[in-house]
Amino acid sequence: MRTNDAVTISAIEALLKGAGISHMIADQNISVLEGSIGAFQRRILVDEDEFAAARRLLSDAGFGKELRPDSA
Repeated sequence: MRTNDAVTISAIEALLKGAGISHMIADQNISVLEGSIGAFQRRILVDEDEFAAARRLLSDAGFGKELRPDSA
């Protein structure tokens, strides 16, 4: 998924950590270059073997609309 909403990123990261799902927040340091205006979206990446579990967890938690439809 991609978002520039820091609250959403924090919530999703907490859910993934709580479930023991390995993940990475990509493009997190771009805010230094952009001046923290939120123009660049951050990407939340999970390992391919944990993709289905992460997608199910996030959908169950109400983040289904945030997920990219083409990544299913």
